[in-house]
Amino acid sequence: MALPPVFDKLRLPVIGSPLFIISNPQLVIAQCTSGVVGSMPALNARPASQLDEWLAEITEALAAWDKAHPDQPAAPFAINQIVHKSNDRLEHDMQMCAKYRVPVVITSLGAREDVNQAVHSWGGVVLHDIINNRFAHKAIEKGADGLIAVAAGAGGHASVKSPFAMVQEIRQWFDGPLALSGAIASGGAVLATQAMGADLAYIGSAFIATHEARAVEGYKQMIVDCDSDDIVYSNFYTGVHGNYLKGSIRNSGMDPDKLPESDPTKMNFATGEGSNSAKAWKDIWGCGQGIGAITAVTGTADLVERLRREYAAARVRLR
Repeated sequence: MALPPVFDKLRLPVIGSPLFIISNPQLVIAQCTSGVVGSMPALNARPASQLDEWLAEITEALAAWDKAHPDQPAAPFAINQIVHKSNDRLEHDMQMCAKYRVPVVITSLGAREDVNQAVHSWGGVVLHDIINNRFAHKAIEKGADGLIAVAAGAGGHASVKSPFAMVQEIRQWFDGPLALSGAIASGGAVLATQAMGADLAYIGSAFIATHEARAVEGYKQMIVDCDSDDIVYSNFYTGVHGNYLKGSIRNSGMDPDKLPESDPTKMNFATGEGSNSAKAWKDIWGCGQGIGAITAVTGTADLVERLRREYAAARVRLR
């Protein structure tokens, strides 16, 4: 099945994943003008009124880019909505998405038929992120247009499922838009996602180490300096298992190899906060296993260009 027309402007089959705290208009605009989907969580705009300002900034900047570059239009942008009942901003944030006719909405933590219908009412596309085949079925049954399979190795909250298993199982019954997340930080890995049967690569951690990302410099440099051995999978900080940089845990005074279990019933799904999470995301840094491919802090355009070169080279090797 072909991707919806909204993705026709992509110059590389990549979605920059919405990074809690880190994604901002500057990063989203840089991603889109580089030819990949740029995205951010609605909740990154604080206070809530700031979302209106940010969406205006993004839409105006992309319109100006398209006018100046008619032969190389910007890729679409996406807004991530946490649709769990703990998100008391959802109604407001969806109204803002409707106002600006956000082309792609990424939903997380619960499949909501009413949210999907709202996005469809202005012509938007809904992609729902899932960690297993059972949740994938629920998302499509509730009206999502496509899926984001968050496989093992993804930064932040991630599945334990192999990407091979997830894509294989989903493709047995679903032929719609499918993005794959998990340790993707090179152009070769982007091509591999397509070889497995996914349409798009969903990349997060690599974009943290860019100049436009709203992350502290220590976070960016730690990604450059580390590899997959420096990632730990734990539920201690939010009640849900996720991947984090061991160095950030050591900096907080804890041993990353001896973290206790946490209570998932005490988690606030809208903020990612749990009973032990006072420093989660801010000081305890989420990161995926693909960071061995990240060797420098660069501009977003330079990162996308590297991915594009590697993607093209990988295609040549397979001929």
